[in-house]
Amino acid sequence: MTAGDRTSATAPDFESKICSPAELPARVAALARPLVFTNGVFDILHRGHVTYLARARALGATLMVAVNADESVRRLGKGTDRPLNALEDRMAVLAALEAISLVTFFDEDTPLATILRVRPDVLVKGGDWRIPEIVGAAEVRSWGGTVHSIAFEHERSTTALLGRIRG
Repeated sequence: MTAGDRTSATAPDFESKICSPAELPARVAALARPLVFTNGVFDILHRGHVTYLARARALGATLMVAVNADESVRRLGKGTDRPLNALEDRMAVLAALEAISLVTFFDEDTPLATILRVRPDVLVKGGDWRIPEIVGAAEVRSWGGTVHSIAFEHERSTTALLGRIRG
């Protein structure tokens, strides 16, 4: 085997987009503005997710995604076997997407504390969320930001996919 045949033991470049909550202040300060923020479980990434994330990214210069930690997902009531993919795996898959600039996680039931720390210019959620119901909407608007509910273009969901698999 030649040196060119061996795979590198270093982490792929996209993993540099993953950061812990403790690293957020410094990492967010280095991002271009306007900063777009969204959050979710992103358990089994599908076409609906990637289309939504591309549309969110188009609303600003950078897109940050906060992912529910595993225990946070279980508290959402999505099922005792969820998430199917561990937090580290869900974050890595998201970080590999070109549209995403930074990925972090939160342990709480909502991302409000992360939103307050990051102070995004744009807050987005999927079309199943009405703007007044979006966690952090009032706060983002209070500092001059905007809030968007992005309509679904592809009717996909991890819950529906799991139902088909199990059915």
